[in-house]
Amino acid sequence: MRHLIEKEPPPFPLNVESCGLGDWHTGKLPDSRMREAALKRGVALVSRAKCVQKSYLEEFDLILAADHKVLNELHRYALTPEHKAKLLLITHFSGFYPNEEIPDPYYGGDAGFEHVLDMIEDSCTGLLNHLKLKKKQG
Repeated sequence: MRHLIEKEPPPFPLNVESCGLGDWHTGKLPDSRMREAALKRGVALVSRAKCVQKSYLEEFDLILAADHKVLNELHRYALTPEHKAKLLLITHFSGFYPNEEIPDPYYGGDAGFEHVLDMIEDSCTGLLNHLKLKKKQG
């Protein structure tokens, strides 16, 4: 998402964070195979892992999950209808993979990382287009 925003900044501010549910990878870089696949696309993945906070339900307009397991866990944090409305699969905004789960490529080959990047890029592009349209509509 950050790479897309840098290439073509939207006409409004965006705060983008990436978090996991567990703390076992906190402070670590993404998997080296994912970083390598992203770098081939000109995207440097330099953010370090951090854990989602319950306060994000107040701080952010949207919280996007990669799969239903994560989405269901996030719903456990959501105590109000407003919080629940902020929770979606990231592929909700995808043109090619609508509402599909992003698979975990960890145990697969290099093609799995490429596929995940395709899904994330398509979903982020769709999200940016959605936000731009929403902004135009007022």
